[in-house]
Amino acid sequence: MGSSSSLATALKSLFVVLGCLVIGSIIYTLLTDGFPSFKELNPWMVVNLIDFYVHVFVIGSWVVYKESNWINAILWVVLLVCLGSLATCVYIVLQLLKLSTQESLQDPIYFVLLRRQEKNETERQRKCSLLTARILSLALSSLMLGILIYTSVTDGSPVRRDLFTPWMIVEIIAFFVNAIALSVWVAYKESSWLSVAILTILINLSGGTTTCAYIAVQLFRLSSEDPVYLVLFSNRNREKKRE
Repeated sequence: MGSSSSLATALKSLFVVLGCLVIGSIIYTLLTDGFPSFKELNPWMVVNLIDFYVHVFVIGSWVVYKESNWINAILWVVLLVCLGSLATCVYIVLQLLKLSTQESLQDPIYFVLLRRQEKNETERQRKCSLLTARILSLALSSLMLGILIYTSVTDGSPVRRDLFTPWMIVEIIAFFVNAIALSVWVAYKESSWLSVAILTILINLSGGTTTCAYIAVQLFRLSSEDPVYLVLFSNRNREKKRE
């Protein structure tokens, strides 16, 4: 139990630090380089931006599930789109702060992911939602893979000094913050540390391609009777939700 409580504290600290890092990078770049310009956009900056918003879509989908009030859900989605990884950090820290002492001691990640009031869905709605989620995750993964391959062929390697403009670095920091949040979720779901290490590296290197492919695999492991939200939970917690 002590380790779970320590995990909750560690996660709060992690996302507070990451949020401060995002704010600091934005303020520093504004002061030293001014506001970003569309003229600065290069192919790899566009790729990074698309990849970033694929992760925003994934995190936003969880927020929509998590929030029982549609006004709150819409507000947070708007903040995620406008503020990106800063909103991600704030939202996660707020959810961690809402945990009771008992929840922090038991399984903080499970209770952060969990929606307090479950929606009632018909069997047809569940099947339709699951099919839609599977198709969408596969489509997004394929889209990102295609964009990565196309940009590599037409613009060369992304590891070039001329690409790392001040605002590109801010973009990269924002991307990695969301990637870290998703890596924490993967670590919670996976029982093998080798799998966690490999998936974390892939998510941080290829972004939405790996993230959406991983989600697709997890969705295909659900039965047609399962609600889509079960994809959020580890196998142990998933069985608990089915009971």
